[in-house]
Amino acid sequence: MLLDIAGIARSTFFYHQARLQAPDPQEALKSAVTEIFKKNHGRYGHRRVHIELAKQGWRTAKKTVLKLMRTLGLVCKVRRKKRYNSYRGEQGAVAPNVLNRDFEATAPNQKWVTDVTEFSVSDRKLYLSPVMDLFDRQIISYTLGISPNLELTNTSLSKALTTLKDGEKPLVHSDQGFQYQHHSWRTLLSVAGAVQSMSRKANCYDNAVMENFFGHLKEELFHRVRFISTDALTAALHEYIRWYNTERISTKLEGLSPAQYRAQALAA
Repeated sequence: MLLDIAGIARSTFFYHQARLQAPDPQEALKSAVTEIFKKNHGRYGHRRVHIELAKQGWRTAKKTVLKLMRTLGLVCKVRRKKRYNSYRGEQGAVAPNVLNRDFEATAPNQKWVTDVTEFSVSDRKLYLSPVMDLFDRQIISYTLGISPNLELTNTSLSKALTTLKDGEKPLVHSDQGFQYQHHSWRTLLSVAGAVQSMSRKANCYDNAVMENFFGHLKEELFHRVRFISTDALTAALHEYIRWYNTERISTKLEGLSPAQYRAQALAA
């Protein structure tokens, strides 16, 4: 009687009833998508999830992955793009902008970039000073401290320099921070035979790759969790950089992590 009132044929009703009771044909794919998303701490969007699915042997379109992630409520927070500023800035008195925004390198230890970023936890500060190799965007050394002093930056540089092989003399690029203008920093570079390069004044785009790393780090880690102490944040930063180097895939690195990309390049 209800079907007659609704104007629905009995066959149509039972057809749709059977469809609802049938197994979900995408159940396995949904499980794979969810597992990849959770394994990477909710930091992957549909493009990276699609790459990981392909590695596992799945053949599906990016749009399908995007649709499934929306259905499953798997949302990757996207960073807002900064508005471009055409101001070029002035050359530093200590070193010119030798890098000149050429962020590509054909081999490890050709070009390094570095900077310092600050984190606020309650009423305390924590500073990170990493050194990145532009060949594979790998963080080859870093230091953490409660002050952005010379020891913080010099220690990260010294640790990076110990990884060099005979004959390797990288270009080392930074901004015009006082740490990078100090004679101790310049001495470390000189002894290693490295070339110093500095961004132009008030121009973050001259060190865009490092700024991009800081943006990802804060969006994927710091802004997602409320840290109650600098010790907790320190432990989280250690784990993030390990994950970033060894597991986090990059579309610019053929869907590989920095460590995987370097290993593949050196084995070729």
